[in-house]
Amino acid sequence: MTRLTEIARAKVNLTLGVLGRRPDGFHELQSLVAFAGIGDAVTLIPGDREHVTTTGRFAPTLAGENLIARAMARARETAPGLVTGRVMLDKQLPVAAGLGGGSADAAAVLRLLRRVNPDVEIDWRALAGTIGADVPICLVNRAAFMTGTGERITPAETLPPLQAVLINPMVPVPADKTAQVFRLLSAPALPAGFERVPQPGPFSSVDQLLAYVADHGNDLERPARSLVPVIAEVLAALARSPDCRMARMSGGGPTCFGVYSSVQDATAAATLIAGAHPTWWVVATDLG
Repeated sequence: MTRLTEIARAKVNLTLGVLGRRPDGFHELQSLVAFAGIGDAVTLIPGDREHVTTTGRFAPTLAGENLIARAMARARETAPGLVTGRVMLDKQLPVAAGLGGGSADAAAVLRLLRRVNPDVEIDWRALAGTIGADVPICLVNRAAFMTGTGERITPAETLPPLQAVLINPMVPVPADKTAQVFRLLSAPALPAGFERVPQPGPFSSVDQLLAYVADHGNDLERPARSLVPVIAEVLAALARSPDCRMARMSGGGPTCFGVYSSVQDATAAATLIAGAHPTWWVVATDLG
């Protein structure tokens, strides 16, 4: 029996600017995105009875509509003769974590369906955009500069890899966390005559990349910290760890990341922080 697997890698917003509310009610964003070396595993058995099963550490925390099921339904609506099948999700990323986990899972399913149906003509990126704002960038599955509501994506050809520690404090967050964070931000209307900024880079070194990240930051950090105060503690733990070069929050939180000079530094910091905070999800990985 054929089994195809894609890794739904964690999406990390190295920067996230919210430029204002658009006339359509959505927010205009600009974000430099990287993907981690860790993620969920999504497996498709083509032609089997269409069904989604979930296992893994964070499977019990899933709630609400499954984006994998939504992705398959939208794909079938777009191309009724599409070959689908049974999907198995090994959920290893925290849920509602600011890592685009559900979007990455949906995007992984779309990549699997694209592999199984190479002769079916579908605008896969447009289809991804109907499932969720982060699904198109997760479909691309590589470092990129993202603007608009997430639909404008320019791959970052020369993004140097970063050694990092990801931390999620594993505290309850509201089901509508992202919506609440944006409400707390209370972004002004997008100025008339707004023009999008050009893609940053190329970045010839880690130092150059970190200088850009330091200058731009994450506009959602302040409202997210007011909604989930432990984010401040996570950022402080990262900043205090030996050899941490930078600590920031990803997406709408509460996951934060610290950047280190080497794999050894990141691994040592992860071990130290996990020992001090055994209830936190702490992992050393690369971003690129």
